[in-house]
Amino acid sequence: QLQLVESGGGLVQPGGSLRLSCLASGFTLDYYAIGWFRQAPGKEREGVSCVSSSGGSTNYADSVKGRFTISRDNAKNTVYLQMNSLKPEDTAVYYCAAAFFASGYVWYDSSGFGSWGQGTQVTVSS
Repeated sequence: QLQLVESGGGLVQPGGSLRLSCLASGFTLDYYAIGWFRQAPGKEREGVSCVSSSGGSTNYADSVKGRFTISRDNAKNTVYLQMNSLKPEDTAVYYCAAAFFASGYVWYDSSGFGSWGQGTQVTVSS
């Protein structure tokens, strides 16, 4: 069974950092673009970042550009999201997911992704 498991969330003060991890089990991540999405209470799920299967292409939401960095270590079957300069508006449950197709996906459109993890809570508050 294809499964992704997120970890690394927590409570952090504004300006702080967290690194989220997305570990795959039951399949190898090598062939999949991986996206990070988040959902805050009362809001729709939004795309945060995405990395291509090779790692050669990355995308970021405007709200996180310059603060978040996505990376992948295929040897560890893991994708990371380094989050710096965190703001209260970054508070949300963060999910990772695998794109259904190797190309043609819209990186911020969650309907093109599957094998969703259970999510990890990120709370930015003083």
